[in-house]
Amino acid sequence: MEANTSLWHSYLGVIVSRERERLENFQRAEDILLTLLEGVHAREPRFLVDYARNLEALEFALCASEDAVTVEMPLRIDGDTLQLLACQPRDTPGGHPPGLSTCYLEVPSPGTDLEDWISVVGAVEHGDGARCLVPGKVLQHLKELLVSAIVHCQRCFLLQPGDVSAENLQEDAMELSLLIRGGWKNIRFDIVPVVRRQQEPLQLQGRQIDRGFPEGSLQRATEEAHFVPASPHCWRSSAHLPILRLLHAVDTLKGPRLDSLRLLDQLRDQDWGEEGGRRGLTFNYLKMVLLWSTELFPSLEDWQDLEGSVYRLLVILLRCLAIRHLPHFLNPEENLFQGAAMDLASLYHKVESFARDPRRFLRFHFGHPARTDSWKADPSTRALLQLPGEDGSYWDTAYFDILLNQFQVYRIQDSARRSAMSQLLSKIRQEIPQQS
Repeated sequence: MEANTSLWHSYLGVIVSRERERLENFQRAEDILLTLLEGVHAREPRFLVDYARNLEALEFALCASEDAVTVEMPLRIDGDTLQLLACQPRDTPGGHPPGLSTCYLEVPSPGTDLEDWISVVGAVEHGDGARCLVPGKVLQHLKELLVSAIVHCQRCFLLQPGDVSAENLQEDAMELSLLIRGGWKNIRFDIVPVVRRQQEPLQLQGRQIDRGFPEGSLQRATEEAHFVPASPHCWRSSAHLPILRLLHAVDTLKGPRLDSLRLLDQLRDQDWGEEGGRRGLTFNYLKMVLLWSTELFPSLEDWQDLEGSVYRLLVILLRCLAIRHLPHFLNPEENLFQGAAMDLASLYHKVESFARDPRRFLRFHFGHPARTDSWKADPSTRALLQLPGEDGSYWDTAYFDILLNQFQVYRIQDSARRSAMSQLLSKIRQEIPQQS
């Protein structure tokens, strides 16, 4: 047991040892980025600079791969005066039917501060004479300002040769990408204009608010709606910063919760990444799994040791892979796996093989991922994981306790919780033969 514990912590120790250098590189690149954004603000005060970058730094340090860092640049707009209008199908991304999160932002009658924006970037009329703020035009204006700021900083010797590359700026992209030197590697920053407005407290149907989280954290994380470009004409609601705020809230709780995320993300980068032209798991997926595990396992008893904490995330991830459905934490009707070009069956095979024999994978290697083709799936575990769950009946603590017990990492002493698990297991044993 002690040797097994040492293996988990040795693997984590190597991951953590790299974070200081990564954070130093991030801060160097961030200084350059802020210089450019300040240059944009000086030329156009309607674009604001948000200096609170601790959430992005936390995410960058946790993520094992060199993923792009999303940076929101707020518009100086009273977002509460804007009206939300449903997007027409022709204006939604890819021509798909409009979703609940895409909209036009209608500008109110003349005489408001929004007239300044209209004079700069223009507006488009949509039915009944409604004038709407156009994300494509806002992006184009911001792009021109960024290029101008880069040129100015180079002329004033505020930038060294190679500090910034703007080659990734694309005319049709919904973000403005810059590669910025942060040490021996470049860091990609995706800059997006954002309109912020207050919104009603989030209603989580059938769920207990703040279950597993510090009191009030969910309300604080979601008190503002963030709208970013979805297409040249439509905006979409973004949960990027609310999710990071919740991740930060998880970091204030006891137990190795973020360490579990660190460890699984290293495995994702090493063994569960892109293969054969198909996408692999992403850090964003694992963030969502951690938030669900925090809600579904609210007891401190669940987070006593690293191995047990990792398995709290694993059982939820395996369930999502098995039923091909990962619900968004703030909008459970949204399936994050939908439309993703991933081989979910292959990913399930890899993740369950780790869950069955983690010692084979808790090592660093370069080149090809660890082989799993000789490993045989456990039929009883697969049957449990593939139970139909359209009504959400198997998305609760008792069900995931059964899975923890299946992997022999269930050490909960709470009698009421053990009883709930036993009752559900008896029910499932009656259903599983009917599924076969």
